[in-house]
Amino acid sequence: MKSVVVNGVRLGYRESGDPAGVPAVLLHGSGSSARTWDRFTPRLTAAGYRTLAVDLRGHATSDRSRDYTLRSIGDDVVGLLETLDLRDTVLIGHSVGGYAALDAARRTPERIAGLVLEDLAAPPRERTRSAKGVSPRQVLTGVAGILTVRRDYDLRALASLLRQLTRPDARWWEDLAGVRHPALLLSGGPASCIPPRRLAEVASLLPAARLTTIPVGHRVHSLAPDRFATEVLAFLDVMRCGSYEAA
Repeated sequence: MKSVVVNGVRLGYRESGDPAGVPAVLLHGSGSSARTWDRFTPRLTAAGYRTLAVDLRGHATSDRSRDYTLRSIGDDVVGLLETLDLRDTVLIGHSVGGYAALDAARRTPERIAGLVLEDLAAPPRERTRSAKGVSPRQVLTGVAGILTVRRDYDLRALASLLRQLTRPDARWWEDLAGVRHPALLLSGGPASCIPPRRLAEVASLLPAARLTTIPVGHRVHSLAPDRFATEVLAFLDVMRCGSYEAA
């Protein structure tokens, strides 16, 4: 396990693969850790990628903090890219990790080659009588398979992130049009705590996005690992060949 200090926080990360390969930074969801990618990273390294699976602040080997804003999670990803001088990077994020990946792509686009956003934790667009957001209880149900008896994260981090993601954020939606990287969105379908319609709307607003549904629930990479890997590697192959077109 390696570590790097960014924004005054030590982040642990697992690195594997060819040091000269294209970097792929993997970002887990809240309540999880870099270990969640252990079955997937060998597929990436076999394809020639240099993988860096990061523990988000407040999780596993990374420092606990007083600041668990969504902005701070994005700051950490940007800081990691800058400190390690990673370029042409593929960001692969699950849930809150996908939120952070999008934030980093918006703020440091020159370091990013493409995005894989697995059941992205997208906030509600607006609050109306008919619109239903994602409740903390729904999200906790969705990540229940991740959480273990031996808790390896700061409970304040989980509570803070979930609370923020239930709040409407019109500005976040407006900023999607500025993220022009090739992007693959993976939805867990109706069984997921993230509404599929919301992810379809995200995909429609990102200029170069494709949406694929693997209807197994929120934790696609864990519940359907082979199909997840197949979809992601196919997307990366097309992107690397320069023949990517949004669906």
